[in-house]
This record gives sequence, C-alpha cells and structure tokens, in this order.
Amino acid sequence: MSATLEWTSLARTFGLFTVTAVAELLGCYLPMLWLSNKGSAWLLLPAALSLLVFVWLLTLHPAASGRVYATYGAIYIATALGWLWLVDGVTPAWTDIVGVGLALAGSAVIAMGSKTA
Repeated sequence: MSATLEWTSLARTFGLFTVTAVAELLGCYLPMLWLSNKGSAWLLLPAALSLLVFVWLLTLHPAASGRVYATYGAIYIATALGWLWLVDGVTPAWTDIVGVGLALAGSAVIAMGSKTA
C-alpha cells in the first residue's frame, strides 16, 4: 500500500473515531443535564438518538479487536478533554495534556506493532 493511501486511511479512521467519541459523549452528557435538573426530560430523545448513532458508528470501525478499541480509547480520552474545555469551559491542566499525549503515543505503539504482528 502506498504511503499516501496509508495516511488517507489513517486520517479517515481518526475522523471516524473522533465522531464516534462525540456521539458517545453527547449521548451521556444530555441525560446528565436532565438528572442534574439543568435540562428537561426532552433531552433524553436526542441522547437516545446520539447513542444509536454511536452504536452504528462502532460497526464502521475497522475491526472489533482489542487493538482497535485501545486506539479508540485514546481518541476518546483526547475528545473528552476537548469536550471538557469547549463544552464545560474547564481549561485542561498540563497533566491532562501530558496524559492525552501518553495515551495517543501508547495507541500509536499498539497500532504500529500490529503491522508487524
């Protein structure tokens, strides 16, 4: 496979993982707003829809394997910290940034290691 095609595939997978993480976060965030009396029960409808989209997006992931889910986990961590900053208005600490970097580096090691396995 050519290097350009590999980068395109990697970018597509990264985008898919990011959209999946946003759907998961939204599906959990909206009920939390309702449970904490910061929104109406109507928030449960878009939350359910978001979780349905999340589950559907999981079916589009490259494979149902531990390596794929480990990589998704790192993207989820990064997306959750982005959510913390953009939605909750909390600036991530330097330890959050380092933690995301370590998680992404760890998932890259797992993904690259699977190429030789």
